[in-house]
Amino acid sequence: MNLESALKEAMTLDGALGVAVVDYESGLSLGTLGGGPDLDLDIAAAGNTDVVRAKVRTLATLDIDDAVVDILITLGKQYHLIRPMTSNHGSLFVYIALDRARANLALARHNLKRIESELEI
Repeated sequence: MNLESALKEAMTLDGALGVAVVDYESGLSLGTLGGGPDLDLDIAAAGNTDVVRAKVRTLATLDIDDAVVDILITLGKQYHLIRPMTSNHGSLFVYIALDRARANLALARHNLKRIESELEI
């Protein structure tokens, strides 16, 4: 699945507000879809880059030989789900913001895993 198709598919998830594929080494988005005045995906992507870097650094400091599967940030009205890409994509992650009132978190995590595994960059 190419990047454009993956972003479009992610936006079909119930409650999807915006999605991005981001390089956490540079902080740059490779692609975004959705967002708007209340969700600037470029700013969110850059901010979540710091979250991913901090977690990766913490695992290394603790000498934990494992990988981050996903990171969930729960807000009052939104879920922010970060999923580092696993299959030879280096320092990329998928980020999606979801409306808590409309999203099914378990289903979103399941579908984001599938999208991430099929994404070819």
